[in-house]
Amino acid sequence: MSESYIQDLFADRIGGNKFGKETKIYKFEKIKRAKAAARKAHPNMELLDFGVGEPDDMAFPMVMEALKIECTKPENKGYADNGIQELKDAAAKYMEKVYGVKGIDPVKEVLHSIGSKPALAMFPSAFINHGDVALVTVPGYPILATHTQWYGGRVVHLPLKEENNFLPDLDAISKDDLKKAKLLYINYPNNPTGATATVDFFKNVVKFAQKNNIIVVHDAAYAALSFNNKFLSFLSVDGAKDVGVEIHSFSKAFNMTGWRLAFVAGNENIISAFGHVKDNYDSGQFIAIQKAGVYALEHTEMTEKISAKYKRRLEMMVEVLNSVGFSAKMPNGSFYLYVGAPKGIKSGVRFKAAEDVSEYFITEKLISTVPWDDVGHYLRFSATFVAKNEEDERRVIGEMKKRMRELEFEF
Repeated sequence: MSESYIQDLFADRIGGNKFGKETKIYKFEKIKRAKAAARKAHPNMELLDFGVGEPDDMAFPMVMEALKIECTKPENKGYADNGIQELKDAAAKYMEKVYGVKGIDPVKEVLHSIGSKPALAMFPSAFINHGDVALVTVPGYPILATHTQWYGGRVVHLPLKEENNFLPDLDAISKDDLKKAKLLYINYPNNPTGATATVDFFKNVVKFAQKNNIIVVHDAAYAALSFNNKFLSFLSVDGAKDVGVEIHSFSKAFNMTGWRLAFVAGNENIISAFGHVKDNYDSGQFIAIQKAGVYALEHTEMTEKISAKYKRRLEMMVEVLNSVGFSAKMPNGSFYLYVGAPKGIKSGVRFKAAEDVSEYFITEKLISTVPWDDVGHYLRFSATFVAKNEEDERRVIGEMKKRMRELEFEF
């Protein structure tokens, strides 16, 4: 098909007339291709996938049963718009039960979202004008940053460094950037580092936001996955609701990844603006899914079982990685291990970046990881690999150890 006038009409935000002609292959596409090539080259060898960042299990049977029941009811067939009140009520109760956050108004301070990703995409629509700044931690989930740039805003990256426990240094932000900053995006427990925040850090974030008139967006997608029974919400800190909101996802906490359901809670004005933008983007998630979400929020014992599984797997993975030379530490939350990448192996192979290590692992050992070269060189291992039961988990981890030990790493 010959090139048409359409090529000249693409918006600059997605590449303008060069859209679709970009030759650069992005990280996750490289991983996808490398996995396909490795499977083709070794059809009889199992690929150990520690790269995927989504739960390996289905939603719990009773959640699925709730969906089956609710999807047959005529009253649930229509548009949900900005969500049903039952879900908002359940979300407010959930925040108090799990995180000790009291006083969330389920009418004015909670809204659902079709997953947390669209919520992150919509906040720049509500607050970013041309030239405004969003402060975004890196490495991390890029959605809010991408949409800030699409609206003509500028992104200031806040590097997450190991020596600072992967918390951003808010004091290092320049005065010029602070003057133009409107949004601060943080995410704890963190993807990809697995780091957790502290109460003191959240207190500092509140003071920082108040001093500089900045809105805080806390992505709490992994907050319910805590391994020390200390569930920490940004909104539990005094003053947090005055400056920001928190996004909670059903994907990680309840194995409901493909169901696309989340809720945003916090400051009434911010929630109102989010709702206004959202109302112009979508007509709400299917009501039956929202009602299944209500069931999930009322049965947090499901999350306890999910967390126990990830903790068990991560502990085994830490032991294996450390036995072959890595410096892996057990995270307090999430389902990720974030470890410094080796510089080479004693056979003479050298690695310039974590991406080189990741590709080598896939090609030579059929072990899939995710590389991060944003701030230093690290590999992310996920505990969401597919395994039928605990015995199968041990088998997979044992195979990981066997293949890793065949390589003599240099760090």
